[in-house]
Amino acid sequence: MFDNGRVTDLRPRLPSPLQEVTDDRFARHGVRLLLKRDDLIHPELIGNKWRKLAPNLERAAGRTLLTFGGAYSNHLRATAAAGRLLGLPTVGVVRGDELAGRPLNPSLARCAADGMRLHFVDRATYRRKTEPDTLAAVLRAAGAEDAYVVPEGGSNAAAVRGCRALGEELRDHADVVALACGTGGTLAGLAAGLAPGRRALGIPVLRGGFLGEGIRALQDEAFGGRRGDWGLDERFHFGGYARVTPELEAFAADFERRHGLPVERLYVAKSLYALVVLAEEGAFTPGTRLAAVVTGSPFTA
Repeated sequence: MFDNGRVTDLRPRLPSPLQEVTDDRFARHGVRLLLKRDDLIHPELIGNKWRKLAPNLERAAGRTLLTFGGAYSNHLRATAAAGRLLGLPTVGVVRGDELAGRPLNPSLARCAADGMRLHFVDRATYRRKTEPDTLAAVLRAAGAEDAYVVPEGGSNAAAVRGCRALGEELRDHADVVALACGTGGTLAGLAAGLAPGRRALGIPVLRGGFLGEGIRALQDEAFGGRRGDWGLDERFHFGGYARVTPELEAFAADFERRHGLPVERLYVAKSLYALVVLAEEGAFTPGTRLAAVVTGSPFTA
């Protein structure tokens, strides 16, 4: 990838492991539950973060990386870690200028410790970040006019094409593949890689009902049109991004006890909860091989 002698730090574990677990909540409906352990791809560039960042790192070719995220963004942390491992400068544009000057939360503190320069912007500017004039102003203010820009969540055409490999790894092993979605880039690529007759199911973790349009736009940009059989179930956001209710916390803790698997709360727990409900609703026919993508692991400071 790079000729700086440190590329060995980025060697991923691919394909990621596929682990079948026995869970009576699925077994009694004749459904086999498989966990696609993308959380084991790399110790710091975890899960879909590796799959989306790797092609963008190739395209950046040693330039400063600038990207966007909220105060608890997994994507910001992964980008900062990649910069440290490869010796690349990184800039994180953080939503919320009210955070500037305050003590950093553990997530942003990790970004800073990895060498990422944090640039805080007000929420109105952040909402307009894809507009050319606003983006140019942000780049100037951050002192990064020549940076390679990676969008929020890492989802662009290069990332979507990188995530197609996830679907290819599951072509012969699963009938339905489910994962939690933020920006939708992983689902857009995953669906394109699945075999005909297989289905991808996205569980949005944000409120709003806007994700379908974004996924279609990403597939248009990456592949020239819609690819694969995919759909969304919007019912399981638990109030929105970074919202974890007592019910969801109890569910995640119970899943951990049942299967000895640390469950990341903001994404993975919501997708697993959704699958339990859907199984009870009869959404999967008996004999279905249901793969849940474990896209991340719990953050520890």
